[in-house]
Amino acid sequence: MSVFSGLSRPLKAAGLALIGLAVIAGVIGGVTALTGGESNDTAQPSQSSNPPPPASSSPAPSSSAPASSAPPSSSASPSPSTSPSAPASTAPGGVQPTPGGQPGGPQQVAKWVTVRVYNNSTIHGLAARAAEDFKASGWNVAEVSNYSSGIIPATTAYYRPGTDEEQAAKALAAEFGMRAEARFEGIQQSSPGVIVIVTNNYQTAKGK
Repeated sequence: MSVFSGLSRPLKAAGLALIGLAVIAGVIGGVTALTGGESNDTAQPSQSSNPPPPASSSPAPSSSAPASSAPPSSSASPSPSTSPSAPASTAPGGVQPTPGGQPGGPQQVAKWVTVRVYNNSTIHGLAARAAEDFKASGWNVAEVSNYSSGIIPATTAYYRPGTDEEQAAKALAAEFGMRAEARFEGIQQSSPGVIVIVTNNYQTAKGK
């Protein structure tokens, strides 16, 4: 007995139609499934057939750059570190300083040294006249007196060796035509300065 035997004819027709639609839908679904599966199978080889792009043939830049060809600053030619030695200092006007601390010739250097004038002659006031002559020439006369402890043979300027007196005595003697000698024992302990002992020959010596 059929499942549709108890139904009316219209209902039977409707049921058959539904069954047919279901069959058709099942057929279409199966065909679609088969077609989709084939398309997927064919699509995968096409994607895998495309080879990946080749790597760039241009060489990659080297990570280490060549060392700079410029020499380091320390290799530059050194400039002379020392300048030529300067000449010895001179006083204004290009005159070399001389012992005594003043520029100029021997007389200019030595005239500041104290001069003491003693009379050992028979001429009264000869030491005072000699002292005036020395002062007029710029010498530093500090004392005028007599020397009576002995007889001096000629007018002489006496000095202590190794002091400024030596240069002063020699300069004074050269200017006034007298002798210059180191102090002798009798005046060794006298006051500092050039000691000039004038004798009778001072007038003639002065005129030379």
